Amino acid sequence: MYLPSFRLDEKLSVITGGTKGIGKAITLAFAEAGSDVIILARNEKDLSKVKEEVEGLGQEAYTICKNINQYEEIKEEVESIRRGRSLDIWVNNAGMNIRSEAENVTEEEWDTIVSTNMKSSFFLSQYAGSVMKDEKQGKIINISSVGGHTALRTGVVYAMTKSALIQMTKNLAVEWGKYNINVNAIGPWYFPTSLTEQLLQDKDYVQLILDRTPLNRIGKLEELSGAAVFLASEAGNYMTGQTLFVDGGMTIYGF
Repeated sequence: MYLPSFRLDEKLSVITGGTKGIGKAITLAFAEAGSDVIILARNEKDLSKVKEEVEGLGQEAYTICKNINQYEEIKEEVESIRRGRSLDIWVNNAGMNIRSEAENVTEEEWDTIVSTNMKSSFFLSQYAGSVMKDEKQGKIINISSVGGHTALRTGVVYAMTKSALIQMTKNLAVEWGKYNINVNAIGPWYFPTSLTEQLLQDKDYVQLILDRTPLNRIGKLEELSGAAVFLASEAGNYMTGQTLFVDGGMTIYGF
């Protein structure tokens, strides 16, 4: 068999921030590939909508309505849902940005961005890794950004956290490889999400983006979710510690 499986049948996945944008696209792609999903987000109404869509694809969907920083409560709910079932895939997608210039960043902004983007990803990975270690298998996927690799014009704290996720990915891959746990990251460029909606309404800014993107267009969410399915599936079994930049070629140039 020369073509490995891209299916996720009988798997159980957790996706943080799984009701909008990139997180929702990954949630639905995993369900389409055969995985049951645990969706974590803060809005009950959004969770109900995505749960319904997942069930429409024939998979089980479970929801956790919590703030991403409520680690202990999240762990308890995941344990209650899985009831001894293997925890196969964990996606750290939840994140946020405040586009302040460096001289205007406040301590409150710093704490909010770092806690949401970096601290939560580490401590939830710590939990996922402890479960997967006992099961001798698992896939962890961190959603980073091209901003973790190349300089952006604003959002320095956001960029720092996304760079930290790339380094965390490498270190966890080294520590946990012996337990058959794969840890990888995805670095998106511009996709239509709630974080980019306002920026993508600015024609001049969009042109600036296109001028730095060899494929000369904004990405489609399904073009990003395919990378996540690859890393989560058997097809990605020999990938670990890597960051896949799904960026239309942007990182060739920088910004």
